Amino acid sequence: MTDCRKLRPTGLYAGKQGFSYNEGISAETTASRAICMHLLTIPPGGRAKAHKHSTHETAIYMLEGETVMFWGERLEHRMDTVAGDMIYIPADMPHLPVNLSDRPATAVISRTDPHEQESVTLLPELEHLVAL
Repeated sequence: MTDCRKLRPTGLYAGKQGFSYNEGISAETTASRAICMHLLTIPPGGRAKAHKHSTHETAIYMLEGETVMFWGERLEHRMDTVAGDMIYIPADMPHLPVNLSDRPATAVISRTDPHEQESVTLLPELEHLVAL
């Protein structure tokens, strides 16, 4: 049986998606078997790489700031998000978040992938579909 653990999100790691994430709950930090949770701050003008999380769902809670997320098989949909919003992203859904504002946007991100980066699949063929 695994012990209960408490963490402070102090360490950073580079995600495949193009952002730096604060380390949080994951298989690597707590021996989690079915979930991860971490903090992400997207700097002003920050843009992720087009990607999806193969076979894993994502839940996001926007703590501060605002972002735009393009999603869909061809990133054809747009979702504007602000502090207080909760976002659900189904498994295998292509998406690309962007911070178009002049201030940072911070969110708590949880995923059904305990290794967090294991299920990330980059989709470079979709990058040109979001031109801002």
